[in-house]
Amino acid sequence: MMYVVGCSSKGHPLSEKCVFAFYYNWYGNTEFNGKEVHWEHGVIKNADYKGNADDIKGKDNLATNFYPELKNYSSTDPKIIARHMSMMAKAKIDVVVVTWWGPNDFGSPALQVLFDEATKHEMKVCFHIEPYGGRGAESLRANIADLTEQFGSHQAFYRMDGKPCFFIYDSYLTPASEWARICRPEGDLTIRGTELDSKIIGLWVKDKEQDYFLESGLDGFYTYFAAAGFTYGSTPVNWKGMQEWAVRNEKIFIPCVGPGYIDTRVRPWNTVTTRDRENGKYYTDMFQAAMESGASYIGITSFNEWHEGTQIEPAVPFKSDDFEYLDYSPLAPDYYLTRTAELVSAWK
Repeated sequence: MMYVVGCSSKGHPLSEKCVFAFYYNWYGNTEFNGKEVHWEHGVIKNADYKGNADDIKGKDNLATNFYPELKNYSSTDPKIIARHMSMMAKAKIDVVVVTWWGPNDFGSPALQVLFDEATKHEMKVCFHIEPYGGRGAESLRANIADLTEQFGSHQAFYRMDGKPCFFIYDSYLTPASEWARICRPEGDLTIRGTELDSKIIGLWVKDKEQDYFLESGLDGFYTYFAAAGFTYGSTPVNWKGMQEWAVRNEKIFIPCVGPGYIDTRVRPWNTVTTRDRENGKYYTDMFQAAMESGASYIGITSFNEWHEGTQIEPAVPFKSDDFEYLDYSPLAPDYYLTRTAELVSAWK
């Protein structure tokens, strides 16, 4: 089954192939927001970890392993949003998948600017619905109604097969029967055949999750994690089989690629999940596997999830009194933007 989408990327109007990038607009700084948001972060404790668990305070001591070229920026600063949209356009990204924790989300006041700036670069925007407290079928239905009312008429609002698209992070935390209430035609809260009908994309984590996606009525699945082998879904050798199953069952498959993974500033005990960037080889290999899967979509994890070191946003060398940060040397700070553009062009 072929899905035709309205990505409207430059040179590829209504392209059959579409590139998503997960975008985090949850950062704030003292100058713009009156406090450090997300750059300040507590060390996440583990039962086996006996080391330092003090808060990382932000400013020039960021809760990250890499240091952003734009420093401890604010995601609500219109100038930063404009820079980010320009960077993503340079990388030939089609759809910005913005994290969303509910109507009172830190980044929500800046969403209008995000949509407007995306439009300038012929990019689209959709939402990554995070596992906020009480999330379920009823609240998701309300979210879809509210977000489509707010942004559905905007030029940058992304539609897949003419319908709004929502990614549901950690969808597996909710029983399939709960999602079936809105995603299956017979559900008591069904969106099917209504003005709220949307493409709902769940997260595939473990092996043998086929029944979950059939029972739930979710339209498709993505793999999210940038650490290859961390889950069944994030293991590239499984992607061809997952794509074949998706086609047979009229589901959408979105394999997700990343440049590497490291989160040891906030999870010092989690060295087993670290994936070295190998001077860009890791990213190229993962992207190649996604291209070879036969999927019509590829997700990039991430544009700027700095806590987990999966960002393709430019990073620079920096050393503070507290920490010496990683960078992309000997590659240029913007290497991953230019490399993404090359890989996307080759795929399309």
